[in-house]
Amino acid sequence: MSEHINLEKRRQAIYGWLLLSPAMILLTLFAFYPSIATLWSSLFSRGTRRKPSEFVGGENYADLFADPVFWKVVTNNLIYAAATIPISIAIALAMALWANSKIPARGFVRTAYFTPTVLPMIAAANLWLFFYTPGLGVLDQFFGLFGLPSINWLGQPETALWAVIIVTIWKEAGFFMIFYLAALQTIPEDLKEAADIEGASRWTYTRRIVLPLLMPTTLFIMVNALINSVKLIDHLFILTKGGPNDASKLILYYIWEMAFAFFDAPHAAAMTILVLVVLGVVAGIKFTILDKRTHYQ
Repeated sequence: MSEHINLEKRRQAIYGWLLLSPAMILLTLFAFYPSIATLWSSLFSRGTRRKPSEFVGGENYADLFADPVFWKVVTNNLIYAAATIPISIAIALAMALWANSKIPARGFVRTAYFTPTVLPMIAAANLWLFFYTPGLGVLDQFFGLFGLPSINWLGQPETALWAVIIVTIWKEAGFFMIFYLAALQTIPEDLKEAADIEGASRWTYTRRIVLPLLMPTTLFIMVNALINSVKLIDHLFILTKGGPNDASKLILYYIWEMAFAFFDAPHAAAMTILVLVVLGVVAGIKFTILDKRTHYQ
């Protein structure tokens, strides 16, 4: 009898490992191994034909922390994230609430909001060049009607990063709206009817019922927006290339520049590891703290 039980447990264990093996193989090939290889590469110096790479430990990380460009890029990315994440989420929520209400041409409104999401970021950046081009762009043409001077939106350190931020918000708000719209349609109509019976205003119903029920979706969108704030670089190649004077350079563009423009793979690897550590800390906070405080229906 015990032998039969042990055989059944062994069979279930094998079955479980077979179910896990596709995901484990993919994670090992495309996540675990590249991360370990990147960490290992960050511990060596840049090698040349005459001077092979050597183990330097944390020297590459020390070089980054001593580099003013590194801190400039980090500051840019913090500003970029602090602006794009809350603004795009707020706009997405407002658009979803309006698109979910009983308005004329509701299908057209939803399509119009979602259309920027369909465009690749390269195409969106080229489209916005028609707005930002000095003298010929839509913005300068509009401001010229009021006698205002032409502004080089992408060529000034004061405006370049904010011009990139606007493109990102325009591109991402419609994408996040889809998640909010789907979540709004799962809220039972009984709750709205009960709120109407109690005499609650639309604002009270939204604040006390809708927003708490949307918290899981909001948390999901925040995590995606945070990841996007680190990984989006397509529009930088078209709009500013990180300039002028590193004013709009972001972390991933800086990593690409070090690895493929300056051929400095060890420092690029060290920068990548720092990004992974930060994202790992954020993921830990999300799973250990935020998930427990989020209301799930």
